[in-house]
This record gives sequence, structure tokens and C-alpha cells, in this order.
Amino acid sequence: MDRAIVLQEPAPARRLPADLGDRLLIGAGLATLLGWLTLALVCPLLAMLWRALSDTPGQGGGLNAATAMLTSEHFHWLLTNSLSSALAVTCLVLPLAYGFAYGLQRACVPARPLWRGVALLPLLAPSMLPGIALIYLFGNQGVLREWLQGNLYGFWGIVLGQAIYCFPHALMVLMSTLALADRRLFDAAASMGASPWRAFRTITWPSSRQGVFASGCLVFTLCVTDFGVPVVVGGDYQTLALEAYKAVVGQQQFGRGALVGLMLLVPALLSFGVDLWLRRRQRDAMSGRAQAWHPQPSPGRDRAYLLLILLVCAALIGVFGMAMYASLARFWPYDLSLSLQHYAFSDLPGGWQAYRNSLVLGLGTATGGVALVFLAACLLEKTRATALTRTLRLLLFIPMAVPGLVLGLGYVFFFNLPDNPLNLLYGSLPLMAMCTIAHFLTTAHFTASAAVRQLDTEFEAAALSLKVPLLRHFLRVTLPLCLPALLDVFRYLFVSAMTTVSAVIFLYSPDSMLAAIAVLNLDDAGNTGGAAAMGSLILLTSALASLVLAALSRRAVRRSQAWRAATH
Repeated sequence: MDRAIVLQEPAPARRLPADLGDRLLIGAGLATLLGWLTLALVCPLLAMLWRALSDTPGQGGGLNAATAMLTSEHFHWLLTNSLSSALAVTCLVLPLAYGFAYGLQRACVPARPLWRGVALLPLLAPSMLPGIALIYLFGNQGVLREWLQGNLYGFWGIVLGQAIYCFPHALMVLMSTLALADRRLFDAAASMGASPWRAFRTITWPSSRQGVFASGCLVFTLCVTDFGVPVVVGGDYQTLALEAYKAVVGQQQFGRGALVGLMLLVPALLSFGVDLWLRRRQRDAMSGRAQAWHPQPSPGRDRAYLLLILLVCAALIGVFGMAMYASLARFWPYDLSLSLQHYAFSDLPGGWQAYRNSLVLGLGTATGGVALVFLAACLLEKTRATALTRTLRLLLFIPMAVPGLVLGLGYVFFFNLPDNPLNLLYGSLPLMAMCTIAHFLTTAHFTASAAVRQLDTEFEAAALSLKVPLLRHFLRVTLPLCLPALLDVFRYLFVSAMTTVSAVIFLYSPDSMLAAIAVLNLDDAGNTGGAAAMGSLILLTSALASLVLAALSRRAVRRSQAWRAATH
């Protein structure tokens, strides 16, 4: 998701306050931001690079180990598996997501907010939950076992599970791509007798193909770096991400884990770099004189897209509904009477403690992340461009291209060093909150920056003329006007912290077990019902939090923008 955000050029320099107190405040803020990014992002990535190149005996790292790994048949098998499954998922998801997005944005389909909400359900659950649901549907004792030819555990299990997991990520990119259209182009095409298909080929597709490629890069990268689905339904079909997880957790070969992590970084950086290059070459689809285009009813077209949307939503509801039903079944498949016994989590050390830890992590990540991104947005958008601000922009841009598994490995290698004075943080919730913020920082920062850039410079001019201190101006003007966007950032970070696995899988301790990691551990222990229960609990919590925060955001928009409506 975050890797496909449309990048915008930084806003031109606004001003640098002449007041000494304001200058000191800005300098302290920039220094704080630089220190945090260095600690949370630069040092872990450098530590992972160092561990990968270190030839410590028994760790599986170093140049010789890298050469041996790259030339081994096992690595070629893992690479082929990862690329094959990722390509299959990309080819499956892109047409479905494009058709779904086109139906919502370019056709007259009823109840569009409802279908959009259903399509985004996979974002609210850890990636393992679709795999668990597929076991209950198509596994050896699944209710639809006869529908699937062959064995679920393997290539097709990974493809189906990752397709469900990646679908909303591609959908959001494509919905943004298809949201805007210039009515004048379609009017001109109609006046020249162009058919709807010709108008699509000559107008819609050229303006949206870059978004299609961006969503393809995003889906491909998510699949290559995800190990949640393969660990649940992969069976003997191993992937690179799963190999990195096994090397660190199962074999304690940190050097080999770092080497595989670097390999996972390569496809992410390549797809990200090509996507960025295409974005810079892409011309704006909407000019300043563009007129908004609204779809006109077309019964045949609208019914076709509604059918596609209904089929996709039915599949998603069926998958997650099966997971929730299985979490309530007493003993699958022999006793299907409903019971809450799986929600006791008796097989999990600490019981409900993992869920409580996730709530604490989510609230801490969202609160700290909002403060950080608001500070960064105000400092970088409202001050003159310098070498320091350009460096900070680059650092804030890096997390978009770094997979969570790679960042988590870097945290292991840096914070787990015995000589590191911050070693005491290892295994704690604050460290996992820092890692989660760093992992999802880019998208959150772009959202906050877009809100800050929209503020009229006349607000600042009035504050300067009245000699209002910078801090008071930010708290009384900038913060209230940016509150809706900050609530959206809070919601994004909270849900991400509740569902993330890859970035924190190496960082927890017995006392800081998280709900999403508990899903993985319960499934690995054979307690699939307990795993489905914990995954369903995460899904319901994320959905409830999203609804509450969305309502607060709409209320904040009405209050903060009331001054605009009052002029009419």
C-alpha cells in the first residue's frame, strides 16, 4: 500500500522565522527528527548489512557464504518459488482489482461505500487469517474440499491466500488512479462517434496504466516479502521470506538470515525504482481547466460490474466469515456446535495478554506516530529547504522501499548487540512500537504533509504580523485544521500495528507477545481454532476502531471546515 503512494514535489519554502525562540524550536525539532530516523531506520539497516557481510563462524554470513548461497540449487529453487507465486498472484489480482475499481469509479453501481468497505476487509486482519480460512474451506477436512483439484498446501494455497491479502492494496491504488477524469475528453470522443471500448483504449487506459503498473509492483513486492501465508498453507513449497524466518528463528543463523533479507530487498528496490521512474515520466492526467466527469447510467455495463463486485465481495465475506465461524466451532469438523472455548486461549501462555499487548502497541504506535509525522510535516513544509531538510525527506522516503521483514532483521542485529546501551529495549513494546512506526512512516508522513501543504500561507502571514510565537500558531491554527488528516494517520497506524507480523516477528519476548504473532504460534502448534479466534478478534477490533475514528474524522472535518461554509 504505502509503496504505491503518488509522490509530489515538496512545497516551496515558506519562511524561516526571524524570532530567536522560533529558530531554536525549529532547530531542536529538526535535530530530534534526524536523531530518531537515524536510530530507528539508518542504524538497523546498516547493522543488517554488516551482519550479512560478517563471516562469523556458524552464522552463515560473509562473502563466501553469499557466493555459496547464490550458486546453490536450494536458493534457485526458493527464488523460483517466490517469483512464480508472486507473478501468479499479480496476474490474478490486477484484473480483478481494476474491474472492481472501475465499477466503483466509472459505473453507476449502487451502495458503493458498502462494497468498498467489504473489499478492504483483508487490511484489518493479519496475513495468516486468509490462509487459515482457506484451510477450513479447501483443506483436507474443508467444507468445499471437492471444489479444489489437488492439495491446498503448496503453490495454489499461497496464491489464493496472498491474492486475498493483496487485493485491497491494489484496489486502493487503482481507485485513486480512476477517481479523476476529464469530461471534455469523453465528450469529444462521443462527438466523433467513438465507441465506449475505443474511448477506454484511447482515454482511460493511457491515463491509468501507470497506476496499474504501480499496483502490480506493490502486489509483487508484498508477495515476495510475505511469509504469513506461506507458513500457514505453503506446505513443502518454500519461499525466500520463509527461509529468512527459519534461518533466524529455527536455525539461529543470523548471518544467513541477513543475506536472505538482502535478497528480499532487491526485488522491492527494483520495482520501487522502476515505479518511481515511470511516475516522473507520467504526465498529469488532469489539467487546470479539466471538468469533472460523472458516469451516466448504462444498464448492461452497470449490471456487469455489479456482478463482478458482488462475486468478489461474496468471496471475501465467505473467507472471513468462515474464519469467524470456525473460531466458534467446538471441534472441527466433528462437533460444529457454537462455543467460545477457543477464545479462552488456554494453549497460549498468558491467555489474553497477547491481545492486551497489541492494544497497547496499537495505541502507542498511533499516538507516537501521529506526533512524529505532524512534527516532520510542519518542519519540512513550513521552513526553507536546506541540506538537512533534504536529507530528512530522503530518510522519510526510505521505509517505502524496505520490506518489514528486512527492517525487523535490522532491529535484531542492532538492538540485540551486547555492547549496545539500548540493548535493554530488546523484546519490549516500546521497541516494537518504534519499529512499527518506522515501517509505516512514509505513508503516514505523506498524508500529514499533504494536509499541511493545503493550508493557506496567509495564516502564517497573519501570525507574523501579530508576532504570534510559532508553537502557539501550530497548536491553535495548524493542528485544528490538520486534525482530520491526523485522525486518518492515527487509524492507519493503529490498524497496521494490530495486524503487522513481519516487522516485529523477531522482536517480541514472552511478556510482549502480540496478538498477530499469537495467531502464527497457535497455528504452528496445531491449534487452528485458537488461531482463527485470535485473528477474528484482531479483525473485529480493527474494524471497530476504524469505524469510530472515521466518524471522528468526519466530525472534525465539519468543525474545522465550518468557516468555509459560513461564507456561502
